[in-house]
Amino acid sequence: MKKWIWIIVVVVLIGLAVSINTYVQAMKPVKSAREVAENIAKKEADLKEVDSFQLYNGKEAYYILEGKNDDNKDIIVWINEKSHKVTEKLKKDGLTKQEALNILLSKQTPEKVNHVCLGMYDGIPVWEIYSHTDKDSINYHWIDFETGEILLTIENY
Repeated sequence: MKKWIWIIVVVVLIGLAVSINTYVQAMKPVKSAREVAENIAKKEADLKEVDSFQLYNGKEAYYILEGKNDDNKDIIVWINEKSHKVTEKLKKDGLTKQEALNILLSKQTPEKVNHVCLGMYDGIPVWEIYSHTDKDSINYHWIDFETGEILLTIENY
């Protein structure tokens, strides 16, 4: 009986080690991208402190960082992954996540909002909202970060 317990413990430990190693290896490119983005943002933009980082894949891939500038104001920096073109906005000059969502909800009533994230659409900083309808169709909406205008909606019915 003790032999079976030891075999189970060893198998579980091996499985755990393999899982941890797989996770670490999978996260290396994200960590590398974050380091590249932080270096660019600190050089090209007014970013001194990074609070968050995300990867965005739309028509083009972007690194998006939120943090503080030299004046200790909240800023958001969008960096094109290929060209490294930097777009910088004060957070207060744009919509919050909730404000963008409220704009969408004032015009439509999706069954479920799956995801709201910052992104870029044709060189314009946006909030991208991904939702489902009651018929389980997936819809995408791009809302201008500064003006609140719905730039594009893709509805699948």
